[in-house]
Amino acid sequence: MNAMYAPAAKRWTNALARYQERLSNVPPPVVAGCLTRMIGLTLEASGCQAAVGDRCEIVSADHSRIEAEVVGFAGERLYLMPTGDIHGLKPNARVVPRPHAGTVRVGPKLLGRIVDGACRPLDGQGPIESEASVRLTGSPINPLLRQPITQPLDVGIRAINGLLTIGRGQRVGLFSGSGVGKSVLLGMMARYTAADVIVVGLIGERGREVKEFVERILGREGLARSVVVATPADYPPLMRLHGAWLATAIAEYFRDRGQNVLLIMDSLTRFAQAQREIALAIGEAPATKGYPPSVFARLPQLVERAGNGVAGEGSITAFYTVLVEGDDPNDPIVDAARAVLDGHIVLARRIADGGRYPAIDVEASVSRVMHDIVPETQLELARRFRQITGLYEHNRDLITIGAYQRGSDPRIDGAIARWPQIESYLRQDMRDSVSLAHSTAQLAATMAETAEAPRPK
Repeated sequence: MNAMYAPAAKRWTNALARYQERLSNVPPPVVAGCLTRMIGLTLEASGCQAAVGDRCEIVSADHSRIEAEVVGFAGERLYLMPTGDIHGLKPNARVVPRPHAGTVRVGPKLLGRIVDGACRPLDGQGPIESEASVRLTGSPINPLLRQPITQPLDVGIRAINGLLTIGRGQRVGLFSGSGVGKSVLLGMMARYTAADVIVVGLIGERGREVKEFVERILGREGLARSVVVATPADYPPLMRLHGAWLATAIAEYFRDRGQNVLLIMDSLTRFAQAQREIALAIGEAPATKGYPPSVFARLPQLVERAGNGVAGEGSITAFYTVLVEGDDPNDPIVDAARAVLDGHIVLARRIADGGRYPAIDVEASVSRVMHDIVPETQLELARRFRQITGLYEHNRDLITIGAYQRGSDPRIDGAIARWPQIESYLRQDMRDSVSLAHSTAQLAATMAETAEAPRPK
């Protein structure tokens, strides 16, 4: 008897499952709430439902609409953070959740354009045509499906190509204090790096620097194959976060199309500070030197989106500038960035003050994938170069004041004899580009043994 009714029962079960699936795909009705309180930049709303990360529109008294994002909740209250100007808001303003929020429209027409954190054009060249919609926060890649880093990347800078070789798909930190030449170095990378597409994120920097970077440093030729996302310091903290996410989402879009992307983000520190402002505003307790725990959770979420894609896709080679506050190498953001990145290049103020640019401190810098992508001969040359540089730097004071007597140590004698060639190798004009092959050849020539410069033991 049971066997006779089994097919009918199966049909009813399948029909019920399809009905429930259709119900689950029906979006819930949009219920508007009202604005109840505002403290600093944090808005509280009640009477509506939305998830963390959803967008809402706040209708002000003059019927203008202000966009905000849900950043937290407590009971039936939602905490919102505006992405624009909030002047004119009054109590009980209408709060309307927006469906399909958290995505952004992208496409090839973005090349050569300058946009803000909401992908609105800033260059006055009209609207941008888009062909795809992607999540602003991206989707994680299975780490076992990522392609390994196997190819060196030519960045056009001799000291990096020869001594700190970067791999295609590597994520590197550029650690620097203020005013030591990091913007110029980034501009050189943007112009000279062998990449199909360049995405530049100017996050939390001075508004004056945006135009200077685009016109003087990036240049017309560099802008033609670039997308610039600019969210200066006077933008709300949430918009600064969106600027970093948008720049990464655009880079992911081009990577998924099989292109090799150079992502330059200036700076990771401003991204962390924006997250700190938001977290403290909604009541999260500070943990490390004023930074709440969510800051250190956001950093790897952003950085891990860069890198190589799965088989058949392209790559994102990323350079993140990290501001060393007060030239303190133990700053919490510096320490956290050093742990999640695949290498770091340190720009030293003492080198910049001495007039050598780029002011790369070779001894303090490292590329964690260099040993996998360059021949053993170059590794040996770089090791000897570092050895001589470190030996000279550690004895610089004695040499400068004349306290060192020639002949006391053959190794120091060799370092002194080679130092002019060492400095010449590290110095490079911002208008010059040196290829990877030439960088390696010049490194070999610099380290060639001579009678005046014995090899250090």
